[in-house]
Amino acid sequence: MDVVSDAIATVRMGRASSNRVRVSGSWCARFAPYDGAGFHVVLEGGCWLLPDGGSAVPLGVGDAVLLPHGTGHVIADSPVDAEAVARAVPFERWTGGPPSSPTASGAELLCGKYRLDHSRVHPLLAELPTVVHLPNRVGDQAELRAAIDLLGGELGADRPGSGIAVPGLVDLLLVYMIRAWVAQDGGGAWPAVLGDPVTAAALRALHADPAAAWSNERLAAEAGVSRPTLARRFTSLVGRPPMAYLTWWRLTLAAARLRDTEDSLAAIARRVGYGTPYALSHAFSREFGTTPGRYRATRSAAMTQQAGQGTGR
Repeated sequence: MDVVSDAIATVRMGRASSNRVRVSGSWCARFAPYDGAGFHVVLEGGCWLLPDGGSAVPLGVGDAVLLPHGTGHVIADSPVDAEAVARAVPFERWTGGPPSSPTASGAELLCGKYRLDHSRVHPLLAELPTVVHLPNRVGDQAELRAAIDLLGGELGADRPGSGIAVPGLVDLLLVYMIRAWVAQDGGGAWPAVLGDPVTAAALRALHADPAAAWSNERLAAEAGVSRPTLARRFTSLVGRPPMAYLTWWRLTLAAARLRDTEDSLAAIARRVGYGTPYALSHAFSREFGTTPGRYRATRSAAMTQQAGQGTGR
């Protein structure tokens, strides 16, 4: 597993939801804050997006936008102001009415959201801006454009197998949007981290086998540099020494296993690199301020409550 894949995998919960909507005339929809991430893709026409506490963003045909922290926002047919926000219709009600005529001028959008566990988010995802705007530029991000086209086609027709294809494409869209942000170097630290050959090699090694008996010497050899060089470059870019990052990552993996599986503490300990359940429990309690058992119960209750609220498609 690479860092981006692992960062997404540890926070993903349940299935994503998505809608393809067509609107015309004067319209304005409100998306409430959400414990996850939201996205919009403009298939036809154009619109404006106003995140809570942010500035309005114009969106054109082919533009994709990711709201990785579930920020509440409004989308509308024209520049959004306080008056537009006041008249915004909740998105759930907006999509519940009859669709506009396919021949009417207006806009067509893909709208969706992902359920994410923000309690233990990887720093790569944590530093994503409130709005990741990916304009449609000819030749840019061909994989992202292909995924958008495929998803739009699946949502626009009732085809055999769409129940599997749509969730898979929505998940793929999240990967491509984050990959596009990393590639365009939006000013965050992690594009630089992943672009540094030494630090990237060390991270790949740790993520490929977090349970291995890693040491600074072994990791430096894996990255092809001296131990002081690795320590200096890794700490400077990542913000913590290699072994401190490894401890944090092991405990993050343990938290995800406690949340998503019924594995015993002993099985989880072996999987993430702790010799005994006691050793994992001690480190986990020190990091999280609670025992693994209490953490599992709390996260299970939270997931059950969130699932009961429904995400809809």
